[in-house]
Amino acid sequence: MFTGKGGVGKSTIAAGTAALAADRGLQTLVLSTDAAHSLADAFGTPVGAEPTEVAKRLFVQQVDAQQRLERSWVEIQDYLLSVLEVAGVDPVAAGELTVVPGAEEVLALLELRLQVLSGQWDVVIVDCAPTAETLRLLALPEALGWYMKRIFPAERRVVKVLKPLLTKASGVPMPGDPVFDAVERLYGDLDELRGILSGPRSSVRLVLTPENVVLAEARRSYTTLSLFGYRVDGVVANRVFPPADADPWRAAWVQAQERVLGDVEQSFHGLPIWRSEYRGSEPVGVDTLRRLAVEVYGERDALAAPVGKGPFRLTRSGRGSVVHVALPGASESEVDLARNGDELVVTVGSYRRVLAIPSGLAHHHVVDASVRAGELLVRFAPNQEDR
Repeated sequence: MFTGKGGVGKSTIAAGTAALAADRGLQTLVLSTDAAHSLADAFGTPVGAEPTEVAKRLFVQQVDAQQRLERSWVEIQDYLLSVLEVAGVDPVAAGELTVVPGAEEVLALLELRLQVLSGQWDVVIVDCAPTAETLRLLALPEALGWYMKRIFPAERRVVKVLKPLLTKASGVPMPGDPVFDAVERLYGDLDELRGILSGPRSSVRLVLTPENVVLAEARRSYTTLSLFGYRVDGVVANRVFPPADADPWRAAWVQAQERVLGDVEQSFHGLPIWRSEYRGSEPVGVDTLRRLAVEVYGERDALAAPVGKGPFRLTRSGRGSVVHVALPGASESEVDLARNGDELVVTVGSYRRVLAIPSGLAHHHVVDASVRAGELLVRFAPNQEDR
C-alpha cells in the first residue's frame, strides 16, 4: 500500500513500482482506492472498473465505488430510504443522504479484499487515498469490531422482540434481519481485510516530498500505522532536486531539501529510504514509469516483504511478561494507556486502539508501562492470589 500527503506523487511511485514488478515476471495488479483516481493519468491510457491490462502481466483497476455501493449497500440503503420517506424527505435528497460519508472508500477497500483472495495476482499494489483518509479507513475494522461484539447482538435482539411496538410508537420502520445481516457481512469482510493488510505479506510504503510540513505528517502516519498493527517497509522521498548549478535560487532549494532529507534519515532510521529525482516533465506511460522505478530502487528489491519484529509482540522474562507495541516517533507524554477488563486502550494523539490482552495474561496485573526506543512496553505480573 502506498500512501502519503495529497500531492506528493504517491500514484506515480505506486504505478512505477507496479510496472517494475510486471517487467520482472510477476502477474501484477495496481488498484486505486483514492477517489481522485490518478492511475489512468499516470499510465496515459483509459482504465476501467475491472482490471484492465495495460502491458504484459500489468493490470490496472480504478474501483467504481458507485457500482460496489449498489452491490454491497443495497439492503442498508433501502432501509434508510424508507425511514427518510416517512420523514417526508424528497426522494432525490434521500438518495444522497443514504450514502454514508466515506462509504465509497470503504467499498474500494472491499474490492481490494476480493482481488487478493482471487489468487490471480503475484502482487497487488494499492494507490491509497491521502494519509488522513487512509488512517481512518484502516482503523475502521477494529472500531466496528468493538460495536459488533458489545452492542450489535443486544440491539438486534431488542429490535426483533419489540419491532411491532417500536414501529407503531415511532411511526418509523425498524430494521429487519436483512439489514442486520448486511451489517454483519460488512463487518466480516472488513475484519478479514484487516487480517490480510496487517499480515506478514503486506506492508505500507510512505511517499513524501522534502518539505517540513510533509515530513511531520509522515512521522505521525508512521506512528499511527504501527499503532494499528500495519508494517511500514520504507519511505520514498519524491521530487528531490538534483545537485544545483550556478543558479543561486535553485541552490537554496537544494540546500533546504537536503536539510529535510537529513531529518528524514533520522525520523525513519532503520527503514529503507529511496530518493526519486524531480523531473523536467511528468512521468507518463508504462515504459517511463518502469525506468523511474529502476532509478528509485536501484539494486534493492522493491517488493521485499518486511522482516523482523512485527508492530505487536509478547516477550517473557523473570520479571514477568511484556507486551510490546511499536510506536515509532512517539514520546511518553503523547501516549495514554488504560486497562478495561481484558483489553488495553492505547491512545496516541487523536487515534485510539483497543488491544485484546493475550489470554495467558488475562489474570495478570499491569506492573508498569513506558515508551522506549519507539516502543510502548507494558509489563504484566501474576496477581498475588494466583501465585
